[in-house]
Amino acid sequence: MAEKADPPWEPPLAGTELEAMTGALDRLRMTFRWKVDGLDSAGLTATIPSSSLTLGGLLKHLAMVEDWYSTGHLTGEPIGEPWAGFDMPENGQSWSFDSAKDDDPEELYALYDGAVLRFRERLARRLEDGGLDSPIRAYDGAFNVRRLLFDMLEEYGRHTGHADILREAVDGRTGEDPHRDWVPPF
Repeated sequence: MAEKADPPWEPPLAGTELEAMTGALDRLRMTFRWKVDGLDSAGLTATIPSSSLTLGGLLKHLAMVEDWYSTGHLTGEPIGEPWAGFDMPENGQSWSFDSAKDDDPEELYALYDGAVLRFRERLARRLEDGGLDSPIRAYDGAFNVRRLLFDMLEEYGRHTGHADILREAVDGRTGEDPHRDWVPPF
Protein backbone atom coordinates (compact mmCIF):
# COMPACT_ATOMS: atom_id res chain seq x y z
CA MET A 1 0.00 0.00 0.00
CA ALA A 2 1.29 3.45 -0.90
CA GLU A 3 2.24 5.89 1.81
CA LYS A 4 -0.39 8.52 2.49
CA ALA A 5 0.51 12.16 2.35
CA ASP A 6 0.12 14.45 5.34
CA PRO A 7 -2.60 15.52 6.25
CA PRO A 8 -4.62 12.30 6.41
CA TRP A 9 -7.19 13.31 3.79
CA GLU A 10 -4.58 13.59 1.07
CA PRO A 11 -4.54 10.72 -1.44
CA PRO A 12 -1.38 8.59 -1.65
CA LEU A 13 1.54 10.29 -3.29
CA ALA A 14 2.22 7.37 -5.64
CA GLY A 15 -0.44 4.72 -5.16
CA THR A 16 -2.07 2.13 -7.32
CA GLU A 17 -5.03 3.02 -9.50
CA LEU A 18 -7.41 1.86 -6.77
CA GLU A 19 -5.56 3.74 -4.04
CA ALA A 20 -5.53 6.92 -6.13
CA MET A 21 -9.25 6.67 -6.94
CA THR A 22 -10.42 5.87 -3.43
CA GLY A 23 -7.95 8.39 -2.00
CA ALA A 24 -9.32 11.14 -4.25
CA LEU A 25 -12.88 10.17 -3.31
CA ASP A 26 -12.02 10.25 0.39
CA ARG A 27 -10.38 13.66 -0.02
CA LEU A 28 -13.57 15.01 -1.59
CA ARG A 29 -15.63 13.40 1.17
CA MET A 30 -13.44 14.99 3.83
CA THR A 31 -13.53 18.39 2.15
CA PHE A 32 -17.29 18.18 1.78
CA ARG A 33 -17.73 17.06 5.40
CA TRP A 34 -15.53 19.91 6.61
CA LYS A 35 -17.56 22.38 4.54
CA VAL A 36 -20.79 21.32 6.27
CA ASP A 37 -19.32 20.61 9.72
CA GLY A 38 -20.50 22.16 12.96
CA LEU A 39 -23.62 23.95 11.76
CA ASP A 40 -26.97 24.29 13.47
CA SER A 41 -30.36 24.14 11.76
CA ALA A 42 -30.12 27.73 10.56
CA GLY A 43 -26.76 27.11 8.92
CA LEU A 44 -27.85 23.84 7.33
CA THR A 45 -31.02 25.39 5.88
CA ALA A 46 -29.55 28.69 4.69
CA THR A 47 -29.86 29.45 0.99
CA ILE A 48 -28.38 31.97 -1.39
CA PRO A 49 -30.65 34.20 -3.50
CA SER A 50 -30.14 32.26 -6.73
CA SER A 51 -30.82 28.75 -5.38
CA SER A 52 -32.94 26.71 -2.97
CA LEU A 53 -30.04 24.32 -2.36
CA THR A 54 -28.93 23.95 1.28
CA LEU A 55 -26.01 22.33 3.05
CA GLY A 56 -28.44 20.06 4.90
CA GLY A 57 -29.96 19.03 1.58
CA LEU A 58 -26.51 18.21 0.24
CA LEU A 59 -25.74 16.13 3.35
CA LYS A 60 -28.90 14.09 2.94
CA HIS A 61 -28.54 13.78 -0.82
CA LEU A 62 -24.94 12.55 -0.66
CA ALA A 63 -25.86 10.13 2.15
CA MET A 64 -28.52 8.68 -0.13
CA VAL A 65 -26.09 8.57 -3.08
CA GLU A 66 -23.52 6.70 -0.95
CA ASP A 67 -26.11 4.08 -0.01
CA TRP A 68 -27.76 3.86 -3.44
CA TYR A 69 -24.45 3.47 -5.30
CA SER A 70 -23.26 0.83 -2.83
CA THR A 71 -26.49 -1.17 -3.05
CA GLY A 72 -28.67 -0.62 -6.12
CA HIS A 73 -25.78 0.21 -8.44
CA LEU A 74 -23.15 -2.11 -7.00
CA THR A 75 -25.16 -5.20 -6.11
CA GLY A 76 -28.69 -4.65 -7.37
CA GLU A 77 -30.03 -4.94 -3.81
CA PRO A 78 -32.68 -2.52 -2.52
CA ILE A 79 -31.32 0.57 -0.81
CA GLY A 80 -32.59 -0.68 2.58
CA GLU A 81 -32.35 1.14 5.87
CA PRO A 82 -32.29 3.83 6.90
CA TRP A 83 -33.94 4.85 3.62
CA ALA A 84 -36.70 2.24 3.62
CA GLY A 85 -38.13 3.87 6.75
CA PHE A 86 -38.52 7.25 5.05
CA ASP A 87 -41.67 8.24 3.18
CA MET A 88 -39.71 8.79 -0.02
CA PRO A 89 -41.31 9.44 -3.41
CA GLU A 90 -40.02 7.61 -6.48
CA ASN A 91 -37.75 10.55 -7.37
CA GLY A 92 -35.75 10.34 -4.17
CA GLN A 93 -32.96 12.59 -5.41
CA SER A 94 -35.14 15.72 -5.30
CA TRP A 95 -36.75 14.53 -2.06
CA SER A 96 -33.37 14.25 -0.35
CA PHE A 97 -32.58 17.89 -1.07
CA ASP A 98 -35.99 19.22 -0.05
CA SER A 99 -36.79 17.10 3.01
CA ALA A 100 -33.61 17.93 4.91
CA LYS A 101 -35.01 21.28 6.03
CA ASP A 102 -37.05 19.45 8.68
CA ASP A 103 -34.20 17.21 9.92
CA ASP A 104 -32.21 17.58 13.10
CA PRO A 105 -28.56 18.54 12.38
CA GLU A 106 -27.12 15.69 14.45
CA GLU A 107 -29.33 13.20 12.61
CA LEU A 108 -28.21 14.57 9.24
CA TYR A 109 -24.54 14.30 10.21
CA ALA A 110 -25.06 10.74 11.52
CA LEU A 111 -26.97 9.78 8.37
CA TYR A 112 -24.16 11.01 6.14
CA ASP A 113 -21.29 9.62 8.23
CA GLY A 114 -22.98 6.22 8.46
CA ALA A 115 -23.58 6.11 4.70
CA VAL A 116 -19.89 6.79 4.00
CA LEU A 117 -18.88 3.94 6.30
CA ARG A 118 -21.41 1.58 4.71
CA PHE A 119 -20.16 2.44 1.21
CA ARG A 120 -16.55 1.76 2.23
CA GLU A 121 -17.48 -1.62 3.74
CA ARG A 122 -19.57 -2.69 0.74
CA LEU A 123 -16.92 -1.55 -1.73
CA ALA A 124 -14.18 -3.42 0.16
CA ARG A 125 -16.22 -6.65 0.01
CA ARG A 126 -16.84 -6.19 -3.71
CA LEU A 127 -13.20 -5.46 -4.47
CA GLU A 128 -12.21 -8.67 -2.71
CA ASP A 129 -14.52 -10.52 -5.08
CA GLY A 130 -13.35 -9.04 -8.36
CA GLY A 131 -11.44 -5.78 -8.30
CA LEU A 132 -12.05 -2.68 -10.36
CA ASP A 133 -13.00 -4.61 -13.49
CA SER A 134 -15.82 -6.58 -11.89
CA PRO A 135 -19.22 -5.72 -13.33
CA ILE A 136 -21.81 -3.99 -11.19
CA ARG A 137 -25.58 -4.37 -11.39
CA ALA A 138 -26.26 -0.88 -12.75
CA TYR A 139 -27.35 -0.84 -16.37
CA ASP A 140 -27.49 -4.64 -16.63
CA GLY A 141 -23.84 -5.12 -15.75
CA ALA A 142 -22.53 -2.82 -18.48
CA PHE A 143 -20.60 -0.80 -15.87
CA ASN A 144 -17.76 -1.98 -13.67
CA VAL A 145 -16.55 -0.94 -10.22
CA ARG A 146 -14.07 1.49 -11.80
CA ARG A 147 -16.92 3.37 -13.50
CA LEU A 148 -18.87 3.44 -10.22
CA LEU A 149 -15.93 5.12 -8.49
CA PHE A 150 -15.57 7.65 -11.31
CA ASP A 151 -19.28 8.45 -11.01
CA MET A 152 -18.85 8.98 -7.27
CA LEU A 153 -15.91 11.30 -7.89
CA GLU A 154 -18.02 13.32 -10.32
CA GLU A 155 -20.94 13.49 -7.86
CA TYR A 156 -18.69 14.71 -5.07
CA GLY A 157 -16.82 17.17 -7.28
CA ARG A 158 -20.06 18.89 -8.22
CA HIS A 159 -21.57 18.95 -4.74
CA THR A 160 -18.38 19.90 -2.90
CA GLY A 161 -18.30 22.98 -5.13
CA HIS A 162 -21.90 23.74 -4.16
CA ALA A 163 -21.01 23.30 -0.49
CA ASP A 164 -18.08 25.69 -0.89
CA ILE A 165 -20.33 28.50 -2.12
CA LEU A 166 -23.08 27.83 0.43
CA ARG A 167 -20.72 27.64 3.41
CA GLU A 168 -19.07 30.92 2.49
CA ALA A 169 -22.52 32.52 2.44
CA VAL A 170 -23.37 31.05 5.86
CA ASP A 171 -20.35 32.18 7.85
CA GLY A 172 -17.48 33.04 5.52
CA ARG A 173 -15.66 29.69 5.77
CA THR A 174 -13.50 29.24 2.69
CA GLY A 175 -10.60 27.09 1.66
CA GLU A 176 -9.81 24.08 -0.44
CA ASP A 177 -8.92 21.72 2.39
CA PRO A 178 -9.89 21.29 6.02
CA HIS A 179 -7.70 23.00 8.57
CA ARG A 180 -4.86 20.75 9.73
CA ASP A 181 -6.33 20.47 13.22
CA TRP A 182 -9.76 19.35 11.97
CA VAL A 183 -10.58 15.77 12.93
CA PRO A 184 -12.65 13.82 10.39
CA PRO A 185 -15.69 12.10 11.91
CA PHE A 186 -15.14 8.89 9.90
